[in-house]
Amino acid sequence: MASALSLFLFVFAISATVSLAETNDDSISSSDFKFPKTEAERLIRSLNLFPKHEVNYHVGEEYNLGASRIVEKEFKFPFVGDSGASVQELGHHAGYYKLPHSKDARMFYFFFESRNSRATDPVVIWLTGGPGCSSELALFYENGPFHITKNLSLAWNDFGWDKVSNLIYVDQPTGTGFSYSSDDDDIRHNEEGVSNDLYDFLQAFFKEHPEYTKNDFYITGESYAGHYIPAFAARVHQGNKNKEGLHINLKGFAIGNGLTDPEIQYKAYTDYALDMKLITQSEHNSMSKSVSDCEQAIKLCGADGGSSCVAAYMVCNNIFNRIVSKSGGKNYYDIRKKCEGDLCYDFSNMEDFLNLKSVRDALGVGNIDFVSCSSTVYEAMVTDWMRNLEVGIPTLLEDGIKLLVYAGEYDLICNWLGNSRWVHAMEWSGQKEFVAASTTPFSVDGVEAGLHKGHGPLTFLKVHDAGHMVPMDQPKASLEMLKRWMQGKLPLKQADVHLAPM
Repeated sequence: MASALSLFLFVFAISATVSLAETNDDSISSSDFKFPKTEAERLIRSLNLFPKHEVNYHVGEEYNLGASRIVEKEFKFPFVGDSGASVQELGHHAGYYKLPHSKDARMFYFFFESRNSRATDPVVIWLTGGPGCSSELALFYENGPFHITKNLSLAWNDFGWDKVSNLIYVDQPTGTGFSYSSDDDDIRHNEEGVSNDLYDFLQAFFKEHPEYTKNDFYITGESYAGHYIPAFAARVHQGNKNKEGLHINLKGFAIGNGLTDPEIQYKAYTDYALDMKLITQSEHNSMSKSVSDCEQAIKLCGADGGSSCVAAYMVCNNIFNRIVSKSGGKNYYDIRKKCEGDLCYDFSNMEDFLNLKSVRDALGVGNIDFVSCSSTVYEAMVTDWMRNLEVGIPTLLEDGIKLLVYAGEYDLICNWLGNSRWVHAMEWSGQKEFVAASTTPFSVDGVEAGLHKGHGPLTFLKVHDAGHMVPMDQPKASLEMLKRWMQGKLPLKQADVHLAPM
């Protein structure tokens, strides 16, 4: 199967390159076409990550991981400034769950009890994208309780999302982070597999922590989690409707700089790049044929996945790669910055920290390797990439489940313009009212931190002075955003100033 897919990709890439060469655009080269594995490796190197393995396989039983249930321990990270709190007082947990609908998969997670009110604050789960990148990226560089310093010590994050929630980070899909299997059949290829695994984990988590079943529950994440999150939210909602296991008090889901509706979002690449002066009008015009080809390829892909979706991946990512090649080394996660060669961020301290014996002992992971980002998981999800995950959202909105879509204004790869367009185009009973709603300021400490638009359960927020990773670039604003949204106070009050529509 794998060799057939490789052959298909090779034939397609060659034919597509020849076809494009027959257009009169001399700027197109075969280097703009990149295979999924190559794209994954570029992503990983751009973050200065060097995982030991392409995927987290582990053969052999660990003494504490054999049961098909949660195995969890309270822990305290070494190298943390002494807060005087005991392990029990901190309320920090790490654990594994043996996934029941797998051959041998174990899902790893962190759980940080709220620093505010554990009994009443919502439970929030965070999913990092990739696909195939560990949620520890967000834990240590975005919205977790700690930041990693240069000497590998930990400093408390004053704007960690555990300030207002009981916060879960999950390494998923299987093969990512500390999550592992001994069987490659457990590598997921679509949102059905991913969301079912997450739902099974959530059921086990709330059985382990029944005191939190009454709390509100929210799903959050960024980037490729724009696929994971709607599918997971729909799975939880379906489970509640069908009375499968414990009722999960799902109140909303939030997508940050996500990829959700590729047909709309890929068409926005050239417009965003032109607006931000990454390409010229002439270059924008020359890419119109590629944009049209991308649109047609995605229509063939539809919402069901399959080989046509691999073709769409190749055609459409050519547009992004051409923009990047013309941008003069701009960081495609934050166009205010430049990449130095392949390096756009340095997140290597995370790998170094999690590979320390003292840290691994504290977490109880034994000799399980940490795979920061898995190129194998990335490649496995390629048939899922161009699927439209917006299609299941209207049902959730109609049933009163809230959606927040937010995006940093300087991100190219999952830019605010494409996200705004799919949110506006989404058909639901409140669409007309949402489209007609005024754009108002989102202010933090009296300073405009973004632009807000909302109606009923749907909210869109363009965040100022931020790139792809909003909680990293604007930590205080992102914490305020989360808190107000969960409290139904985003924006804090209806502004008198009405700005240009988004």
